Amino acid sequence: MTAHPRTLTADRFEADRPRLRAVAHRLLGSLGEADDAVQETWLRASRADVGEVENLTAWLTTVVSRVSLNMLRSRRTRREEPLELRSGEAGTTGGGGDPAEEALWADEVGVALLVVLDTLGPDERLAFVLHDLFAVPFDAIAPLIERTPATTRQLASRARRRVRGGTAPAADAARQREVVEAFLAATRGGDFDALLALLHPDVALSADRFVVPTPEPVSLSGGRPVAESAMTAAGRARFTGPALLDGRVGLVMAPLGRLRLALLFTVTDERITGIEIVADPDRLAAMEVAVPGV
Repeated sequence: MTAHPRTLTADRFEADRPRLRAVAHRLLGSLGEADDAVQETWLRASRADVGEVENLTAWLTTVVSRVSLNMLRSRRTRREEPLELRSGEAGTTGGGGDPAEEALWADEVGVALLVVLDTLGPDERLAFVLHDLFAVPFDAIAPLIERTPATTRQLASRARRRVRGGTAPAADAARQREVVEAFLAATRGGDFDALLALLHPDVALSADRFVVPTPEPVSLSGGRPVAESAMTAAGRARFTGPALLDGRVGLVMAPLGRLRLALLFTVTDERITGIEIVADPDRLAAMEVAVPGV
């Protein structure tokens, strides 16, 4: 018995859903918005005559990309929605999705990559994501943004340079990254002893007035006070990942890929001797964020 065309399309759509969700998430940065894009793709696919479509996966990828591109272009309040950063409220994403799942997806993609993608224009973002992350040929991407394949290639190349960054990493970047990642793991895991072991006894922490916020910048010194402060910010760590910040290995906190906080580290002899926390929007905007190890 021949399956009803709609049932056949639904079965195939479900098989492709993980890929479509991944494409939409990398294009939009928000799992909630990605699910909206995938649902819209299903509505279009269920109404379309796909009997003559030879490569349904590629066709669905094109549809979800077009839907996501339209969503990117229609955004009018990007980076303007309020996000409370105080301890205990840092799980809020503002994107309508489950914060825990959002955090898992951000980890899988890389928080730094999501931050860089959020700085790209819609066409650049589409060209880079589809080609570099999903191996879609430029000939197939070009019609989506109404560009030539050559121009589309240039857009992806320009985005790739942004991802890699123009500032050379410090000579000891690999060693610093190990220490910074250990700091993040200890904070996420609530491992106070491991965190304390990473901190120099005389470590100094400074946070600008936008971090809490407070009328004045905040300063702490000593391993135990700094470790205790880090433990209170464990909720933020779910949306935090390693990044190159002006060539230095640090951490960025970026719910939905939107940069809210940067941590700059000074590492001496495998111990953290200094931490600077930056939330000042002007400083964040001027900071070059790149993906480490690309």
